[in-house]
Amino acid sequence: MTTMRKVPLAWESLEDAFENNAPQVHSYLQLESGEVLRLVDGTVDPDLLARIVADPDYLPVAPVSSREQYRWMEHFIQTVEDETLHEALTHSIDGKGAFRRFKDVLMAHPVDRERWFKFRTERLRDCMTSWLETHGLEAGPRPEWRVPTAEEVLPEVERRGDRVRVQHTRARRSDLERAKLHELVDKLPSRGLDTALAFLEFSLARRPMVLPDVDATDVDATVGDDATQDAANDAAIDGASPDSSSTLDDGAD
Repeated sequence: MTTMRKVPLAWESLEDAFENNAPQVHSYLQLESGEVLRLVDGTVDPDLLARIVADPDYLPVAPVSSREQYRWMEHFIQTVEDETLHEALTHSIDGKGAFRRFKDVLMAHPVDRERWFKFRTERLRDCMTSWLETHGLEAGPRPEWRVPTAEEVLPEVERRGDRVRVQHTRARRSDLERAKLHELVDKLPSRGLDTALAFLEFSLARRPMVLPDVDATDVDATVGDDATQDAANDAAIDGASPDSSSTLDDGAD
């Protein structure tokens, strides 16, 4: 009996690779990590591509053909009970742009659209499982992303919180003193304002104003970096959101 090699498979990435059959896109399964590397013609260094192709730990992924995916649409249409939708879908897959038109028609029918997504996913999983077995591979568990417990981060939070409280105390004291100063100025008679103003100007000239001591590396800098990264991640996430089969349409049509 042949021993199957377990691969910590990234199922969603492999599913995208199986669905995308654009001729300029080439996907490789990294057998150690289970990640899928996607390369596009004209954007990859030739030496890097040569090393990947020669590396036995990179297995080229053979995507599902457009013809096969077209048959999936034909089969699905036969299961649609609504006559109007059935007719619209039948017309949508006739001619160039069939994949895009098919999805556009389903946009207005959320239940059947979800049925299609689940049906297509099952077909892709069947193809992937068969492909893995052909190459003596078996999907293994992926390493979990460990999230620290509250108890583990509590000491750091308390340490940083002490510093923040000190900074807030200093700022609070400064605010109180400024408020007291305003109160005293408001109570001064008009004839005393010139003297008070001259004293304040003299004090500022002798001792330049010093901003409160804030350790930016402990508070603000960390928050700013995270916010910037979150925004970048959001932008990245927003930029990658279109259905991956949009590339398929180009290749399929």
